[in-house]
Amino acid sequence: MRREQNILRELDWTTIVMWLLMVICGWCSIYAACYDYENYGLFDLSLRHGQQFIWIGVSLVAAIIILVFDTKFFGNIAPFFYIFMVLVLIVTIFVAPDVKGSHSWIQIGGFRLQPAEFAKYATALALSKYMSSYGYDIRKPKNFWLTALLVGFPMLIIIAQQETGSALVFAVFILVLYREGLNGGFLIYGALTALFFVLVIRYNNLPQDPDAVLHEQYGYMIVFLLAVVTGIFQIIGYTRNSAFLKVYLAVNIAIWTTCLIVKMVKPTLISYTAISTISFVASALMFFLYSVIRRSSTGLLIMLFFIGTAGLCYASDYAFDKVLQPHQQIRIKVVLGLEDDPQGAGYNVRQAKIAIGSGGFTGKGFLNGTQTKLNYVPEQHTDFIFCTIGEEKGFVGTTAVILLYVVFILRLIKLAERQRSNFSRIYGYCVACIFFFHFCINIGMVIGILPVIGIPLPFFSYGGSSMLAFTVLLFTFIKLDTQRMDTLAA
Repeated sequence: MRREQNILRELDWTTIVMWLLMVICGWCSIYAACYDYENYGLFDLSLRHGQQFIWIGVSLVAAIIILVFDTKFFGNIAPFFYIFMVLVLIVTIFVAPDVKGSHSWIQIGGFRLQPAEFAKYATALALSKYMSSYGYDIRKPKNFWLTALLVGFPMLIIIAQQETGSALVFAVFILVLYREGLNGGFLIYGALTALFFVLVIRYNNLPQDPDAVLHEQYGYMIVFLLAVVTGIFQIIGYTRNSAFLKVYLAVNIAIWTTCLIVKMVKPTLISYTAISTISFVASALMFFLYSVIRRSSTGLLIMLFFIGTAGLCYASDYAFDKVLQPHQQIRIKVVLGLEDDPQGAGYNVRQAKIAIGSGGFTGKGFLNGTQTKLNYVPEQHTDFIFCTIGEEKGFVGTTAVILLYVVFILRLIKLAERQRSNFSRIYGYCVACIFFFHFCINIGMVIGILPVIGIPLPFFSYGGSSMLAFTVLLFTFIKLDTQRMDTLAA
């Protein structure tokens, strides 16, 4: 009772002030992006900034309501809310209208909502509830696969809605699992898988020019060397048999030399994907024989790694050609330098770079951005809101926004670490990871180092669903933090 009466003193006002600052700056940025010299009413509800102001008010009310709830409420509703959101996601596939190829928006009382935004919140709660249960150990296979199912199921449904960008956010939960005891090898192999995918796509989709064969050759040699280096490190981890390493390298060098000679003599006889596959299979067989001789299971695991790497060369092509949509393929190709489409897929990023670059060091001033006012940057009030900041506030403004986010995320991590409840700690890391992913991906795609996948910048981008969902996500953690000195019955 005493803590409920002193809730204002228990609140982390530093985080709340940063939230309020981001919301105000975001609203001003949306106003600047949508500013019209003829219709410039600050609170005109027919304009986007006026509509965003309503959602800010709704989010503020939701935040206050959350702070009134008992902290145990969130743990109790976690499984039910998760099931409810999964059902809503499934229904959305069939009832949502087609919006730019995506079936992810539903109409409720005159407002459009995107359930995928709230599914992140539901998954964070469910993950925290399950992982904080008695006897949970992520190193146990049963716990690991159930945890993966909790994260993967809504992710697959959102992919079915053709909303790949929102689905990718769920992948960041692996960082939460790592904090709670997941083997670091999963992060390494995950990074290698992503790197293999990029390399295979980069060098297997080259334009037909005189240098294409040479570039393709270099690409698959890089893929092969990555596998070799990874394999050697694993070998060194459990054996000092230098003779085996010498034989291993000699066999692979012989395979590649022979295949490359064949390729030069008759280019159509064998592909570089096939060369890599032959090398990977040979390596796998060598590890199998070595593990049998030494009676070691580690060699079998390494063998599976090489077989998986060989399969990944083909799986990457299949996923790129069959799973990704044409507009997603062209965006990846533009980022990887495979195509130059300044008037198509590359237009948004090209104009965003021009807008940010034109801002210079201090910017052109509030409401003085020419690229913004003439609408050269599509979606400049949503996914590309950062270019509005860059043009009007320049390097100083963009740096300030980046620093604000960095401090904000570090603050969330600090709050998560000081929790005494497993539920609160895990949920805090979920919140920090979600904001971290959105921050990095949004700014990365605006400046052209990542593909455009439609990820909003939290509290800055226009959108009622994202504003409300991010606010609820954050203030739930702020409320949990007020009880950090108590042991919650999660």
